[in-house]
Amino acid sequence: QVQLVESGGGLVQAGGSLRLSCAASGRTFSSSTMGWFRQAPGKGRDFVAAVGWRNGNTDYADSVKGRFTISRDNAKNTVYLEMNNLKPEDTAVYYCAVLVGGFSSRRSGGAYDYWGQGTQVTVSS
Repeated sequence: QVQLVESGGGLVQAGGSLRLSCAASGRTFSSSTMGWFRQAPGKGRDFVAAVGWRNGNTDYADSVKGRFTISRDNAKNTVYLEMNNLKPEDTAVYYCAVLVGGFSSRRSGGAYDYWGQGTQVTVSS
């Protein structure tokens, strides 16, 4: 059974930084895509970033491009989201997810097969 455990969320002032981690277990991820999504209060779950597990290709939502960096450590089965220059509008619950398949569907939450429990990120102004 696949388990995804997120950590690293918290409260930070605008302009600050946080690093989220997502440790995956329960299967091999050599051909998977790992993604981060977020859900703000009263809104839907939005794509943030994704990384191809094997080739390391990355993709970012326009709203975070240049501020967030996704990376993965294959040996640790862990994916990271480095968030810099945080803004109040980044406040949300952040979820990591695994897509057992190609990178082409990386922006679609419905394509992902497994989800973590989420970690809260709050950015104060």
